[in-house]
Amino acid sequence: MRNNLKINENTPVIETDRLILRPFADFDTDDLFLILSDKEVNTFLPWFPLETREQAKTFLRENYLKYYSLPSAYRYAVCLKTDSRPIGYMNSGDTDSRDFGYGLRKDFWGKGIASEAAAAVVERLKNAGYDYITATHDVNNPKSGEVMKRIGMKYCYSYVEQWQPKNIPVTFRMYQLNFDGSNERVYMDYWHTYPEHFIETI
Repeated sequence: MRNNLKINENTPVIETDRLILRPFADFDTDDLFLILSDKEVNTFLPWFPLETREQAKTFLRENYLKYYSLPSAYRYAVCLKTDSRPIGYMNSGDTDSRDFGYGLRKDFWGKGIASEAAAAVVERLKNAGYDYITATHDVNNPKSGEVMKRIGMKYCYSYVEQWQPKNIPVTFRMYQLNFDGSNERVYMDYWHTYPEHFIETI
């Protein structure tokens, strides 16, 4: 871990066999830019690829740093233990959906890193008292769905959203994991919000 990294008490560091999951810091701008400027990585993200380091600095501040003053802010940089430089991110939303999201630099795809990081963060959320989490993936990105399955999430339904700011129609599959034994609970807001919804056989 970098010597000058100040640990945020609201986002406890998590270690796995290969990874350190830690809060983002202001010196992570260049690494975040490397992740979010890649057009292939961006294919299934809602925002457009970042074009400048200044955009990355703003994104870091607005989507990570400002959240770390909250009592619990589960927004992690995914880093290899070898250098603690971010190669991806792993987030849990703070709305009723408790949306779980993640992204990874493409040169680390296919190595089981997303699943390893996700399993660790999900265990942390469970121990923190979360009742459930949800996650969604574009039907054209089934590998993201495989990560969801590997951490125990179950498919619930699909819906079509006009995704912003790209303004394109996307069919999402919604997965959920309940931690409290309420296996029948399903987060239905997406179903009620988007008129085009259905259940697939997958």
